[in-house]
Amino acid sequence: MPTPVICSVARTPIGRFMGAFSSLSAVDLGVVAVSGLLERVGLDPNSGLVDEVIMGQVLQAGAGQNPARQVALGAGLPVSTPALTVNKVCGSSLKAVMLAATAIRAGEHRCIVAGGMESMT
Repeated sequence: MPTPVICSVARTPIGRFMGAFSSLSAVDLGVVAVSGLLERVGLDPNSGLVDEVIMGQVLQAGAGQNPARQVALGAGLPVSTPALTVNKVCGSSLKAVMLAATAIRAGEHRCIVAGGMESMT
């Protein structure tokens, strides 16, 4: 059984309420974080190595269909990369990571981008 490992992490800075990031959507912030992550680990988004993107988001109203898919495409991953958005309220991003670990442990995937995104301003 493969052992899941966290290879790298990325996040955006925290802004003030109605501050510099208030015009950015959760998807915009997710794209910045995932793009930065891929760059940090030296992974070409078009390499096909990312098997899936799983992102948690609580406030999805107005975000459009499948925000995780929007993040994957915005970060330059191929359209063939599956994406899943999870809403488990405050545990959404942790659940995304748990689902990724389970898929890796089951041998279904080898490399998954998982995390969370939110914009509450």
